[in-house]
Amino acid sequence: MGEFELIRNFFAAAPCAQTGEGVVLGIGDDCALLAVPPGEQLAISTDTLVVGVHFPEACDPFLLGQRALAVAASDLAAMGATPLAFTLALTLPDVDPDWLQAFAHGLNLMAQSCSLSLVGGDTTRGPLSLTMTVFGRVPAGQALTRSGARPGDLLCVGGPLGDAAGALPLVLNQRSAEASIAHALLAQYWSPQPQLALGLALRGKATAALDISDGLLADCGHIALASGVRVVVDRDALPLSAPLTTFLGLEAARNAALSGGDDYVLAFTLPASQLAGLLAAGFSVHVVGRVVAGQGVALIDGAGQDVTPSTRGYQHFRETP
Repeated sequence: MGEFELIRNFFAAAPCAQTGEGVVLGIGDDCALLAVPPGEQLAISTDTLVVGVHFPEACDPFLLGQRALAVAASDLAAMGATPLAFTLALTLPDVDPDWLQAFAHGLNLMAQSCSLSLVGGDTTRGPLSLTMTVFGRVPAGQALTRSGARPGDLLCVGGPLGDAAGALPLVLNQRSAEASIAHALLAQYWSPQPQLALGLALRGKATAALDISDGLLADCGHIALASGVRVVVDRDALPLSAPLTTFLGLEAARNAALSGGDDYVLAFTLPASQLAGLLAAGFSVHVVGRVVAGQGVALIDGAGQDVTPSTRGYQHFRETP
């Protein structure tokens, strides 16, 4: 099967590849054409997933298709952007029709869930890797960024933390768990749900935001640096799921929430006056800390003592001691 036949058979005919709102021209030409309404800006983000780094070689292609797009779409949520479209650059060691069919099915379901249209990409031969570029739109001047946090703001997250990191031993077949626990944790790893509605609701309310991909402490460090403030995280306020604490125990569950990564839950700073409105609207918002004058990130316990760990999250290319 050649490259163009592969594209036609598994991607171009998928429901998510049909022209939708904001997509003037999709798959089939040298470029896609997107239409952004007057007064709005284009939000763009790219994520690459590589076999052996971001997912194991022996994984379900259906779940991989879901996860690959969800990870990228989460960046749109973090900016408060309305989803428009995405491209896929797919590198394959060989053409396996069954693998491709399952992958395309998972990809399509996540695309439709996120209201994203597949508008192009590329295929090539090599070690398995996936690169997603997502496009969204946001009213000019209303994008959520990392640089607006102010002393006095609350630090909030959009849901429980640590489940995906807790699932990693299950993904790698290093441990087993009761079926109900394994299902709950693995669902958060393989099918994270980008918090797009929350991102839209935070426009004009949150002062800074991002999605948690490398661990709460590491990602809060990005907000602290960009905003020129100090972010204080309350260890005892972390929202932890029952499956996670049952599987790992409280201390390990906290570590997964703080430094494990792969949550794809929004973390944001918010004036206290804005919290009640978000809760009344039904959003799962948890206050996990505060913003103060200074710099960096600190973790405190219930007594207010600094218990900041030396390892704060995942980084590519970090040198080993």
